[in-house]
Amino acid sequence: MNHKLKRSRPNIVRLRYLALVSRFHRAPEKPKPLSQHRNCSERRRRVEMADDTESEQAAVLADGNPPPLSKSARKKLLKQERQAARKAERKVAEKERRRADIERRRREWEESLAAAPSEEAREEMLAARRETRLERVGKRVEERGARAERLRRAAEGAGQKVVLDLEFADLMRPNELHSLTQQIMYCYAVNGRSATPAHLWLTGCSGEMGTQVQRIPGFDKWIIEKEAKPYLEAFADCKENLVYLTADAETVLDDLDMSKIYIIGGLVDRNRWKGITQKKAVDQGIQSAKLPIGNYLKMSSSQVLTVNQVFEIMQKFVETKDWKTAFFHVIPQRKRGEAGAADDEVEASMGDDAALEGTTDGDHPKRDLDKCSDEEVDNDDDGCDEEDDASKKRHCVRNENGKS
Repeated sequence: MNHKLKRSRPNIVRLRYLALVSRFHRAPEKPKPLSQHRNCSERRRRVEMADDTESEQAAVLADGNPPPLSKSARKKLLKQERQAARKAERKVAEKERRRADIERRRREWEESLAAAPSEEAREEMLAARRETRLERVGKRVEERGARAERLRRAAEGAGQKVVLDLEFADLMRPNELHSLTQQIMYCYAVNGRSATPAHLWLTGCSGEMGTQVQRIPGFDKWIIEKEAKPYLEAFADCKENLVYLTADAETVLDDLDMSKIYIIGGLVDRNRWKGITQKKAVDQGIQSAKLPIGNYLKMSSSQVLTVNQVFEIMQKFVETKDWKTAFFHVIPQRKRGEAGAADDEVEASMGDDAALEGTTDGDHPKRDLDKCSDEEVDNDDDGCDEEDDASKKRHCVRNENGKS
C-alpha cells in the first residue's frame, strides 16, 4: 500500500506544478474593441443624464425652486460665457481697427492738402473730392430708385408671390430667432437686387418675431407686405393656390406657377421639429411640395435648407429657368455630395459667387447682407467717406456670433 502511494506522489507534484505554471503564464485576454468602450461610456452618460433629469424634476416638484445646475450644464454655461466674452473682445477690436483706419485716412488727406503747392491747387483738390462724393451719392440714389421701382412692379402683380411664414416663433430659442431675422434680411437684399423680384410677404409677423424684425434698421421703409395675421387669413379667398414648400413633401416641384403662392417656413430649429411644416400643411388642407434637389444633387447631409437658400434658389430659377444652375449657385459646396463636387462646368460658371459661401446663420454672404438697408443716410464728412459707408452698412448685420 505504501509502495503504491509512493509511486503516485510524483504525479500529484507534477499536477501542482502545472497548475502553478499555468497561473503565472496564462494567455493575455484580448482587449475589448474601442467601439464597445465608447458604447459603454455613451450608455453610462445617458443613464447619468436621465438620472440628473429625474432628480431635477423631483426637486422642482418638491419645493418649486429651480434645481442646481448639473456638471454638464455648468460646463455648457461656462462655454457660452467664454464665447460671449470673446465675441465682445472681437467687437471692441474691430471697432478700434475701424476707428484707427478712419483716423489714418483723415490724417493722410490733411497731409496731402497741406502739401499742396498753392492755394489754387488746394481748392482744386477739395473741388475734385466734392465732385467725386456727389457722383457716388447720385449713383446710390439712382440704384435705390431703380430697386424700389422693381419691387413696386413686383407688388403690383409682376412678381412671383412668396410668403415667409413666421408663426413658429414660440418653438425657437433667442439665438434661433436672431438667425431667422438675419435670413429675412438676406431674402430682402436678394429680392431687391434681382432683375425679376418676387412679391414678398411676411405673415405671422407679431409677438416676439414682430419685435425682432422691427429692430432691423430701415425695416419700416422696406417695400414688402407685412401681415401680423397668419397666411390662411391673409389669403382666405385663394386658399387653393397656397403651396407649402417643405423637404418632407411627396410632390416634387417641376416648375414655378405664377398663379400659386409659395410658402417658406420660417423655422430655425437645428432639426428639433422634424416634419412640422408638412404636418402643418396637411392639417390646414393646403398643398405641399419640395424642390427637386434629388434630381440634380446628391446632398452630403439633409436636404433641409435655410429660408434664404430656398428663396434665392427660387429667384435664380425664375431668372434662368434651370434648377441645376439655381442649386449650384446657392447651395454651399460643403453641403453637396459627389455629384455636386464633380460638376466642374457649373462650378466654373459660378465665378466669384462660390467665394461668397456661407456664414454661421444660414449661409448669407456678407456682401449681400451689406445691401439690406434701402434708405441709408449719406455722410458728407471729408475725412472718411468710403470707410463710413462700409461701417454704416455693416450696422444692419449685428450677428450675435460676431460675424456678418
